[in-house]
Amino acid sequence: MPILRTPDERFASLPDFPFAPHYVEVDGLRMHYLDEGPASAPIVLLLHGEPSWSYLYRKMIPPLVAAGLRCVAPDLIGFGRSDKPTEREAYTFAAHMKWLHAFVASLELQDVTLFCQDWGGLLGLRWVAEAPARVQRVIASNTGLPTGDQQMPEAFFAWQQLSQAMPELPVGGIVARGCVRPVSAEVIAAYDAPFPDERYKAGARQFPLLVPSRPDDPASEANRAAWRALQQFTRPVLTLFSDKDPITRGGEKFLQAQIPGCAGQPHRRIENAGHFVQEDAGPELAAAIVEFVQPR
Repeated sequence: MPILRTPDERFASLPDFPFAPHYVEVDGLRMHYLDEGPASAPIVLLLHGEPSWSYLYRKMIPPLVAAGLRCVAPDLIGFGRSDKPTEREAYTFAAHMKWLHAFVASLELQDVTLFCQDWGGLLGLRWVAEAPARVQRVIASNTGLPTGDQQMPEAFFAWQQLSQAMPELPVGGIVARGCVRPVSAEVIAAYDAPFPDERYKAGARQFPLLVPSRPDDPASEANRAAWRALQQFTRPVLTLFSDKDPITRGGEKFLQAQIPGCAGQPHRRIENAGHFVQEDAGPELAAAIVEFVQPR
């Protein structure tokens, strides 16, 4: 399987990103992650989605660490500083789940607070269902766990079609268009950094096609099984959805109705924020996480 590795110089001098890289091998692939805060501190696992990478969490990590938490933010395979198989067939929902389980096991993460957005939630919520003993609490933001049994919003299908039709996938531009607040040219370039050319974008190209949007999708049955487990999950689950995401807006109500751990939690809507709520409102998200993990 041909694999590309983004040159380190692409990540030099990124704005507001002073974090040291860390690496672990999963299934013969090098996976990058950030690891900030004391090793013995309570763990917050931050999972990004499509087509971003751990740079998305740069505004959240400092206040979380200042509050006494340890932040672990991996780059999914195909993204960020992690290895990038060049064949799109290498990227399946099942493969991403295997890589995520291997990553968590390699770092021996326990008593985890999961924060997940976009594909970070598709993978993260299923991981919670499959490895509940590792999970202390969950925060879901602009995400879900589709099985293909419910109709997806038209905005999703428009994005899916666009993602395959564009001759060049403008990763930084996609992130900027998924925000409500202005994103500088330097930040857009930072989101582009992992992808020197189109050869590096097989994972980013494939992710939109892997969302289960029909009942017979290859991932549908495993996601249904995950929902059966989530419907028994009683540890605390908080939703922090934004008000201006056309794809996931309102999806928090489904999570709240289905997962027992959502009952009685201080769910909030993040105002004036788009799909990439971490970029639009990172400090506000971090404050809500600290309050959820360390209530006064």
